[in-house]
Amino acid sequence: MIAVCVLLAVACGYDYRSKKIPNYLIILLVLWGVGWRILTEGGRGAFSYLGEAVLIMAVLYPLFKIGTVGAGDVKLLGVAAGFLPFHKIFVFLFVSLLIAAFFSLVKLWKEKYFLERMHYLLSYVAEVVRSGNWRLYLENRQERARAGICLSGPVLLGLLLYLGGAY
Repeated sequence: MIAVCVLLAVACGYDYRSKKIPNYLIILLVLWGVGWRILTEGGRGAFSYLGEAVLIMAVLYPLFKIGTVGAGDVKLLGVAAGFLPFHKIFVFLFVSLLIAAFFSLVKLWKEKYFLERMHYLLSYVAEVVRSGNWRLYLENRQERARAGICLSGPVLLGLLLYLGGAY
């Protein structure tokens, strides 16, 4: 698991610097995860790993589709979740997203636009309910960059909390 944490830390470096997670890091994590699960569980371990990773990506796909999380974040959460036992992957997802929510609140407070963001969120939800149609959450690319946070840090912290026995 040390190698997983190192790869996630490298992903954090890229994510916080360039707002992108390189696909080669995702591929390295997948290969490491498949190999690790084959060593620990045999051939069916590879399918378990891939199934868990795909499950988390499928759960998060709607959030990607409306633009609230990036593709790299979805892939990183999925491949990281594959390293955990099945009964812990949704706890891991919850913990990671809870950490991300905390980071978001700190950012909103620090940059003094909490009320503006909450107003936008409520307007967005009201419009989706009224029209019955989903649309991008933030259509302006610059606003999306300003409002967003990197999820690689919360993913790494969520995994470290698991490894530390917090859940």
